[in-house]
Amino acid sequence: MPVDPRLSRHIALLLAPVLVVQARALRRDIPRLPDADPPWSGSIEGADPARILVLGDSTAAGVGAQTQDAALPGNLARAFQRHWHRGSTWNAIGENGATARDVVLRYLDAASAEEYDLVFLSIGANDALGIRSRGAFARDIRVILRRLRAASPHALILVSSLPAFFRFEALPNPLRWVLYLHSSSLEAAARRVVAGEPGVVMSPPPPPYTEGFFASDRFHPSANGYRDWVEFALADLGLIAPEQATPGQPR
Repeated sequence: MPVDPRLSRHIALLLAPVLVVQARALRRDIPRLPDADPPWSGSIEGADPARILVLGDSTAAGVGAQTQDAALPGNLARAFQRHWHRGSTWNAIGENGATARDVVLRYLDAASAEEYDLVFLSIGANDALGIRSRGAFARDIRVILRRLRAASPHALILVSSLPAFFRFEALPNPLRWVLYLHSSSLEAAARRVVAGEPGVVMSPPPPPYTEGFFASDRFHPSANGYRDWVEFALADLGLIAPEQATPGQPR
């Protein structure tokens, strides 16, 4: 019988002795990859340049890729060039391990200091890992979105879906199952917030990850994974047709 995701924190408490042991083993065994090398800003020449911001956690920090050009911001910039023949300038702001609360407290001022045309918010994985309450997560998401909207009134704000933890082979059960259950609960709360904010859309759950999607830690995207992520996010949101996605994309 399916389990209600809203019960995820209660289940995590019941399974805490096992989950703590598994989490400690993962922290010991999974290699800690560095952030992408600087610079965390860049540009692509072209007409009508779009201003792009990537904000959030380790994926905003480009963990798993050598440079930010090979991570989310560079791939978004190339998507603008390829699909809309536009140049771009881009910035990445975030931190490996950041929760939505961390973004509010430490990075939102910098993120709202400039006006952007596209903001890609990638947050929630660490909130799930920390078993944060859905209410606290939803409040933080609302604060982030409204501050971003005030700073960039005409921007399209894309909110990433949370990771499909049930597909993370590096995670043992029951930890994998509990994280997936809790991330589903947080994602449902975030989708309710997004639905009430104009000009904000949230990606649907991701399709099966492509071969080579994960970096060597089997947790973060690789350079290929970031490329695939951008393409399927734009296609699933209807910004490009599925057949326009880079060959080899999961559909």
